[in-house]
Amino acid sequence: MNNGKNVLAVCDLEAAYACNFVEYVHRKNSMPFDIQAFTGLESLKAFAAKQKIEILLISDKAMCEEVKTLNIGQIVILSEGVHHPMLDCYPSVYKYQSSDAVIREVMNCYNAGEKLCFPNGGGGKKERIGIYSPVGRTAKTSFALTLGQVLAREKPVLYLNLEEYAGFEQLLGCSYERNIGDLIYYIRQEYNNLPLKISGMVQSVNNLDYLPPAMSPMDIQKTTLAEWLRLLDEIEKNMKYETIILDFGDGVSELYALLNQCHRVYMPVRQDVMSAAKLQQFEQLLQMWNYSGLLERIEKVRLPYHRTEKRGREYLDELVWSQLGDFVRELVRKEKEH
Repeated sequence: MNNGKNVLAVCDLEAAYACNFVEYVHRKNSMPFDIQAFTGLESLKAFAAKQKIEILLISDKAMCEEVKTLNIGQIVILSEGVHHPMLDCYPSVYKYQSSDAVIREVMNCYNAGEKLCFPNGGGGKKERIGIYSPVGRTAKTSFALTLGQVLAREKPVLYLNLEEYAGFEQLLGCSYERNIGDLIYYIRQEYNNLPLKISGMVQSVNNLDYLPPAMSPMDIQKTTLAEWLRLLDEIEKNMKYETIILDFGDGVSELYALLNQCHRVYMPVRQDVMSAAKLQQFEQLLQMWNYSGLLERIEKVRLPYHRTEKRGREYLDELVWSQLGDFVRELVRKEKEH
């Protein structure tokens, strides 16, 4: 039996752990694998006799010589911290950490020997929403993150920040091992299994998935339109996201062309004279460069004032329940009615 799908199997003698982990992973939109749970060797062997298992995540207590003979692409040990030295030849991940962290570590240590087929993206409508403004200090990114969190309550959403200085590590008080810049590097190297790299990178907050933004402005400035489109195409074809939110900065190469790939664009604006002049210049350029169709898809929004001293997860939580959150919910409601 081969259903054309890649299988990630979890085998743990602790049934509750295996089932809870698989249930959580099933809800992840970034996983380009079918997930199967096993709580004993017999059921695992029966499945592997009919279907290749691309990745087996198996607890150190369940691992044995028989497993080595099964039709498995790569074995990863689910370790409780200390395991038998005979298992040192396999990559391992620590069992008792967040499921997100386990997933990222498994994806990052997996080496596919050949190009895989990723049919998990499915059909259905895929939407790209752009967020951009030629005017500064408009709360553009706060708006984008609020919109993403509101939409993610009803459907799978991925947020991509394409600014030169996103400041996410400083805002959220965290660090990322890899970011969008690394994905662009893999694209330039013509890496075949990009969805694996994406899965190993995705972070989540309040159901909203996001890719860590580039650390260096050069990563944004030097990425070509073709490279951005390849990344978007890989995500839309191979993952379950229905909406991708693109938060643009001015450093994006061929900015207007990439904006033109969005189904709609929200543009936060301000009411002062200087802001109006910048907006007018932007619109004139769109007409000069034959992007009048893009101009028709832009919706200008005047956002309510939002100020907070909070950082980290609290900042993102507060966005949803602020006046800005109320504004976004009303905006989404009106869009549904059209």
